Amino acid sequence: MPSEIKDEEAEEIREKAQEFGVTTGRARRIGWFDAVAGKYSRMVNGFTGMVLTRLDILDGFSPVKICVGYRADGKAIDRFPANTGLLERCEPVWEEHPGWDQPTASATSIDQLPENALKYVRRVEELVGCKVQIISTGPSRAETILVETVIP
Repeated sequence: MPSEIKDEEAEEIREKAQEFGVTTGRARRIGWFDAVAGKYSRMVNGFTGMVLTRLDILDGFSPVKICVGYRADGKAIDRFPANTGLLERCEPVWEEHPGWDQPTASATSIDQLPENALKYVRRVEELVGCKVQIISTGPSRAETILVETVIP
């Protein structure tokens, strides 16, 4: 997982998202969105729309990062490596985006999202190559945005 983060920021995200195993209580791995892996998954699986979960976890973070490539052995890599040895040596190339102060938590329509959150969603769509069709903004089922039209 080249985009995994292990610093204080990871701990803050993990706590906010309650990313701990239900049975073991062990901390789950945390990472910023990996658009290289997302694009590869779209190509391999053929999906034409995606779900962006727990956008609310990013509320208050700035910058918000997206992994847009990798570097390994001094070379830029723009595709997901098939070789696991190479994948283990990959380091993320980050693209930083301004965060947002207004909450996305519990939003149920696209017009409730802050402009920078919308820009983040658009960039994820652009990098992966398909539209975000559902955005979750909290842990409950009701905290969901069904994106029926293209985000403005």
